[in-house]
Amino acid sequence: ISPFQFSIREYRPTDQHVVMSLFRDGILEHVYPAFFKAMGNPDHVGIALSVCMAGYVLGGSSYFQALLFGSAWAGLIYYCCLDIYEGYMMRRLSTDMANVQASYLENPDNGFWVAEADINGQSKVVGMVALAQDAGEGGYGEMSHLIVVFPWRRKNLGSQLTRKALDFCKERGFARLVLDVSAPQTAAISLYQKFGFVQTASHCDTHANRWFAKLAKINVIAFRSSYTKQIL
Repeated sequence: ISPFQFSIREYRPTDQHVVMSLFRDGILEHVYPAFFKAMGNPDHVGIALSVCMAGYVLGGSSYFQALLFGSAWAGLIYYCCLDIYEGYMMRRLSTDMANVQASYLENPDNGFWVAEADINGQSKVVGMVALAQDAGEGGYGEMSHLIVVFPWRRKNLGSQLTRKALDFCKERGFARLVLDVSAPQTAAISLYQKFGFVQTASHCDTHANRWFAKLAKINVIAFRSSYTKQIL
């Protein structure tokens, strides 16, 4: 039996500090997985080898120069990945996350929830999820900011937060629930597939510099649930 008890409740203004911290950490943790995924791309492997060879030759058969050139290439890829996730984080912090109360709770068709864990009698926020209505196609919900603190993952909490968003869509009569996720977020993708979400698109539009996006090779995957009324 898990020693942790979870509850999901609506966001409160007093949660602002911890929610902002969760959001920052939850977004930036994807930088390293994105970096390693990009460096493992066959195109980048070939370029890295060529760069190292160029350093070796230009340095007069210097292994140090080869390593230096290769490190510079890896540093560039890492910077591109960091720029994309950090840019996304800053945009959201200056828009909807700047005032969660106004962005979500003052609209009855939007929602923002946090997950609390009861740890030795102390309540701690360990996860969150947001949902906003989109009036297109008869009205549907768009889920975002699904984040669970690392030590409390693999305890079914991500599933409970996703279920909360789906239940909210059912209550509001939304046609479906949609979301975007970046390809390096493999755990999140597996979770959504478990709930029956299907991929509807894949693109590289990260709103970052297009050359950074090309080098980082981060795909954004759009998912859509089946019609909410049918799956709940």
